[in-house]
Amino acid sequence: MSHVPHDLHDTFPADAALLHQLKLDNAHFQRIATRYHEVNREIHRIESDIAPASDDHLETLKKDRLAMLDEVAQILAKAKAST
Repeated sequence: MSHVPHDLHDTFPADAALLHQLKLDNAHFQRIATRYHEVNREIHRIESDIAPASDDHLETLKKDRLAMLDEVAQILAKAKAST
């Protein structure tokens, strides 16, 4: 399978170990990471012309992905501050 751009580990490469730990220990982060992966994959499929979608739907997905990235960044910052 080809690489899907905008993976969390690509977006936060310096925090790979912390991302992994949060996936194991933080149920809220697990839900966000799972949803982010689903939305990101859907965006990739639409942009690759594998799945059809309206421009409005794609724009909504991109906004959702950005909001999730902001939340992930906040969770990472909080986790770093507490260590």
